[in-house]
This record gives sequence, structure tokens and C-alpha cells, in this order.
Amino acid sequence: MDCTNKMKVIVGDLTIGMRGEGFSYIFSGAKAGMESLVRDGKEWLYRPPMPTFWRALTDNDRGNGFALRSGMWMSADRYMQCVGIAAAIDGEQVEVPLAPANNAYGGDVEAERATVTFVYRTITVPATQVTVAYEVDACGDIHVRMHYEGREGLPELPVFGMRFIMPTCADGYRYEGLSGETYPDRMAGGIPGVYEIEGLPVTPYLVPQDCNMHMQTKWVEVYRSRVLDNTCKEERRTALRFRAEEGKDIAFACIPYTAHELENATHQEELPPARRTVLTVLGAVRGVGGIDSWGADVEEAYHIDAGQDIDYGFRIGGGLL
Repeated sequence: MDCTNKMKVIVGDLTIGMRGEGFSYIFSGAKAGMESLVRDGKEWLYRPPMPTFWRALTDNDRGNGFALRSGMWMSADRYMQCVGIAAAIDGEQVEVPLAPANNAYGGDVEAERATVTFVYRTITVPATQVTVAYEVDACGDIHVRMHYEGREGLPELPVFGMRFIMPTCADGYRYEGLSGETYPDRMAGGIPGVYEIEGLPVTPYLVPQDCNMHMQTKWVEVYRSRVLDNTCKEERRTALRFRAEEGKDIAFACIPYTAHELENATHQEELPPARRTVLTVLGAVRGVGGIDSWGADVEEAYHIDAGQDIDYGFRIGGGLL
């Protein structure tokens, strides 16, 4: 998209806001992430997006003892420390912490591009770091770049990516990629195409587990009608699109539960009522194996070595609805 106008940038005491035609975003130093993502008048964030390292165990993970080897990643997925924040407006660095340096910025700051970067340290032993950079242009397009710093001595990763929790359940989603549920070692039956999924289906396994993964995805578009604002009487469907970088792919899952909610349920009836949308956009996914479900590990080609760096990115923008 060709943007002829610049966006407004507001530098507050603890936040940096960006506003343009059809969008407004807030990045928070206090919450160590993106606090608000509004497109076409609708809020898309219930919690700040955070790096994710864990997927709910599958039956085969339980059978081969994967949790006993890599369980520290479940805690790392939930608890991490922000150890660095940086920001720039049209390439010029903004001093962080923001106050009192923000007094140098008035209410008329305009820019073609602004970047906010967060650095997180994991609670694993040994610890490692993840860098997440959000680059926003005047069209409201957000380019997210993620870097995982490989560290020898850490157990194999289940996944690596970003988790987005949205305020209400989505009506459904569309994506371009492989048909059905796919994993790195379960893609042979997937047929490339554009597919639409109604609602947020969860595979009804007897014991809840990771499900609805989609590999080799070009883009996914989540659409919602409902909001949490009780004053809003109109249910208007809008969409948010997540797309892979040019020439690359992403993986994603879009269900109403976090990995931890799935882990906490030993049967389907123990799952909480569906209230949110949990979208994970992933750059690395461990295979599921399933050769015998009673002890055989995933084949070596489908492991994620935590000692190796991982870099990937994706873009966020308005949907086509």
C-alpha cells in the first residue's frame, strides 16, 4: 500500500502510541509489550503478545517423556523478564526510559516509520534471550521480527513464536496454506489452497492436547464480530491479517485456549468456557511423532535444537473483509 500521509507518534511517560488512518497502537514499557492494537475501531488485544515456547503435550509426547526432558520451557512460556527496551522514530533513537526525556516531544510528532524493540530473558537454566522488534509504517502495517538466541545446554524446544490473545471468540478464520491439521512430520496429506474455518474448533481428543496446527502458511486472517465494549450495540465483522515475510512461511494455530489451559484439563468437560481467541504465530514447530505413541521419540529431522539461533518474522495488517 502506498501511504502518502504520515502517522502521529505520541511519546508518553511509559508508553509510545502510533495513530493513523484506521489504526492506533500503544506500546507499553510497564507491560513490556504491545498493549493495544486497534484496527477500524476494534481492539484486538486482551493481553500483550509475548514470545511462546510451549505447546500442550500430545499423547505421544506423554508416551516418550518429552515433558520430563523439556518441561522447563512450560514455565519459560509463562514467566519471562523484560531486560531491554529501545525505540526509534524515522531512524532517530528515542531515549528509554521515556520520562522525563519524553518532554522533548510535543503532540505534533509525525513519522513515516517507528520501531519499538523488547528484549526478554527466559527463566530457563541456563537463561537465554529473545528479541522482538515491532516496526510500524504510516499505513499501519506492523512488521514483527523475532530472534531467539540459541544457548547450549538447553533442552529441545516444543515451538518458538508469538502468542496473541484476543478479547472475544473469533467468528472464524481464513488462511492460505495446507489443508487440515498439519505438523512438520505430518504434512503429506495437506493440499495447498485457501481455506475458511467456521468458529474456533478444538479437536475432541479424550485428553485435551495440542491441536489445529497449520504449517506452510502464507497468511491467516482472523475475523471477529463481538467486542467487550458493552456500549457497542452493533456487531460488525472486521478482520486482522497475519502474513509471512515475502518468500517465506509461518505456522499457526487458532483456538479458544492457551497451551496451559489445555494442559490443565484431563478431559474435555474440564476445559473452561470459550471466551477468547488464542492465535500462535510460529517460526519453529516440533514434530508430533506418533510412530507407536508408547515411547518412540519424534524423528531427529523434526526436533528444534535450543542451542541454535532462530530468526523469523511476519506482518500484521487489516484484513480483506
